[in-house]
Amino acid sequence: MGLPEEIGIRLHDKAAAGGRKMTISEDAEPEAAHMVEDRRFLGHPIGLGYLAFAEAWERFSFYGMQALLVLYMTKELLHPGHVENVALFKPFSALYGGIEGQALASAIFGTYAASVYLTPILGGFLADRVLGKRRTVLLGAVTMAVGHFLMAFEAAFLFALLCLVLGSGMFKGNIASQVGALYGPTDLRRADAFQIFYLGANAGVIASPLIVGTLGEIVGWHWGFGVAGVGMLIGLVIYLAGQKHLPREHFEVQRKAPAPKLEAGDWPAVIALVLLIPVLAVAIVPNNQIFNAYLVWGDQQFDLMFMGEKLPTTWLVTLDAIVSFSFLALVALFYRWYGARWKEPDEITKIIIGSAFSVGGMLCLYMAAETQGAGQKIGLAWPVAFHVINSIGFAHILPVSLAFFAKVAPKAINATVIGLYYLAFFTANALVGWIGGFYETMQTTEFWLLHAGLGAGAGVVFALFKLVMGRRLAA
Repeated sequence: MGLPEEIGIRLHDKAAAGGRKMTISEDAEPEAAHMVEDRRFLGHPIGLGYLAFAEAWERFSFYGMQALLVLYMTKELLHPGHVENVALFKPFSALYGGIEGQALASAIFGTYAASVYLTPILGGFLADRVLGKRRTVLLGAVTMAVGHFLMAFEAAFLFALLCLVLGSGMFKGNIASQVGALYGPTDLRRADAFQIFYLGANAGVIASPLIVGTLGEIVGWHWGFGVAGVGMLIGLVIYLAGQKHLPREHFEVQRKAPAPKLEAGDWPAVIALVLLIPVLAVAIVPNNQIFNAYLVWGDQQFDLMFMGEKLPTTWLVTLDAIVSFSFLALVALFYRWYGARWKEPDEITKIIIGSAFSVGGMLCLYMAAETQGAGQKIGLAWPVAFHVINSIGFAHILPVSLAFFAKVAPKAINATVIGLYYLAFFTANALVGWIGGFYETMQTTEFWLLHAGLGAGAGVVFALFKLVMGRRLAA
């Protein structure tokens, strides 16, 4: 996982400096001149503060619920006496071929986590063509809050997941695009604004397992889900309170723009990037397994005792979030220092380096399982080493790959290619759910070696890609 995919984007924007700049709503202009001069929030328009805090609470609710999801299913919901209460569960579970228990929980998680990367397409359409960004964000926030509260009722489990998927799709991309709309086209504060915006998101991600996860595991699952719902309502109230500080919107349907025309020389780059999407998806799988089988394994086998009490398993997510954010910053600073003295590696080389670290992280988990004594719990030395090494790999792969796509994609279809980039996350999370289902049927050592193999295989393909296409794409 590291942190969610958006947190590393601005830390590595300069990786794309050799090509086209990647900004959100780059052509957006504030509706009122006073917004351009507004510096009441850390030198930025006060509307940024409302957007950042609303996003922080949305991420708090979203990742708090996600940290509990697999544990809730494996430890309670899918057990006899509970699973029978879930409405429409029999026909739904039949879609997965009759698998049960942890494998079914993993598959449901994969479907859910993958789906949140498709629904923003619907959310963008609603915002651009029907409701406008504000109304779409409000509808998304309400829908997500309903989903969180529905999680308190076993019968409504599937409807709750549906609400969360749809609500996230309406909320996520549209609130971020409003950040860019606070600034004029030549306002250099925009990049810094996104840093501040995502810092708010990071704070929500780090805090959520400590609060939502702890309540869910110790007090009761539905308490955790309920607090996630309250967090979403707080975000909604903040967003409503800031309405007068956000740009007004025009709701006229935009005229159909002429189809972009690609030159003959653009096609190799487009084809190369499209072919990289499934490779990138495989490379992401080891990292994204943290929310799925890794939590189940940690809950069962890690020594989480402290002063006679078992720490909540979801705190592993907070540990990973803190480490990941730290190394995103440290890796970015390292390459600034390195680049001032020597030639900085290109994006594909960095991704290859990241793949190597990803393999190293999985080997830490292999060693944790291999050295576990009979009847003993696993100490946290190997898991902590995993989080550190994997986070270094994460910092080399996720934000750098996005910067690479932004740089190489032809100008005529740059935004479309960036949209295609996120299909890698859809595919990766679907694979996480499928592969995570092998956890109970494979030896644990073999399970993590499989993930190491995925990272190594992706790294080899990236290296071949550099040999074949590196010079051509750099030209």
